[in-house]
Amino acid sequence: MRKMWKGRKERSEKRLFDILKNCGITAGILGFVTAFCFFLQNFATTDTHVPLLFVLGVLLISRYTDGYFYGIIASMIAVVGVNFVFTYPYFALNFTITGYPLTFLAMLAVALMVSALTTQIKRQEQDRLEAEKEKMRGNLLRAVSHDIRTPLTSILGSATGILESYDVLGRQEKLALIQDMAEEAQWLIRVVENLLSVTRIHGNSTQLSTCEEVVEEIIGGAVLKFKKRFCQIGVEVEMPPEALLVPMDGILIEQVLVNLMENSVFHGKTTRLVRIIVREARERVDFLVEDDGQGIRESVLPHIFEGSLQSREGEAYDARRNMGIGLSVCMSIVKAHGGDMTAKNRDGQGACVAFWLPKEE
Repeated sequence: MRKMWKGRKERSEKRLFDILKNCGITAGILGFVTAFCFFLQNFATTDTHVPLLFVLGVLLISRYTDGYFYGIIASMIAVVGVNFVFTYPYFALNFTITGYPLTFLAMLAVALMVSALTTQIKRQEQDRLEAEKEKMRGNLLRAVSHDIRTPLTSILGSATGILESYDVLGRQEKLALIQDMAEEAQWLIRVVENLLSVTRIHGNSTQLSTCEEVVEEIIGGAVLKFKKRFCQIGVEVEMPPEALLVPMDGILIEQVLVNLMENSVFHGKTTRLVRIIVREARERVDFLVEDDGQGIRESVLPHIFEGSLQSREGEAYDARRNMGIGLSVCMSIVKAHGGDMTAKNRDGQGACVAFWLPKEE
């Protein structure tokens, strides 16, 4: 009950905040347009520009507020305001002057249509984005489900072999089967973590929550997790001398870095060194994960973030360790932060997967 009450309280506070925000945007734009029209009166000989400016203000209100209500209310306020403030007799309502009723009715109709069309376009765009998210989520879940089947089959086979041939197998053979089971279990943990990330991003009731995080701490946590599994792989970190604060979900971005470093080992095959490079730009921060491995097949690069990798010859890139699963999840996380991700082969040896995050929300 306490959690339910807390959830209702948070939803009520969010609804109130949205209403106040939309009212503030409406009042601010109408106030600015009014002040601008007063300013132009010092230079203009007619007031024909006033209705057009208020229609533009209604368009901006419809663009930056939610729903039809605020645009329609702004349309009505604009018509009454133009008549009251900028039409003779000034500061008095008069819709009986010749020609004015038709002009104001036309302005109201245009403002209402603009508001309705703008809101409709926004909703269509939102529906399109939601459809794309659901499609991506479905593809990721199908691909991850396929990936889960292989290690489960291997674990079942190894366990069955030990149970059925326990007295026949030697100690080294048993240890080898147990080692295979442990490796497959670790892979399953990684896949489940990816699944949780997808659910966290696309869940209906959970929204991505970001706050300013110290980039150095996030990278340090990711390197620590990576070294626990791959202590034999060297890791180098190159960062700007100043501390960087970037708005992000620290847990998800840390997982992105861990996934990228693990992919460097799994698919670089000969990887001995992984480098994390952080570069600060004017409006964003770039993260590069480089390795000295064998690189990525050229036929795979165009499809590397799609979640299901196929080479041009039609052969699976890696049936047992599909790199596309991890990278497609990483791409979803980075996109949810407002950033983007790229992959390429280095000029020398190895591959480089990079992503960037905006410095402000």
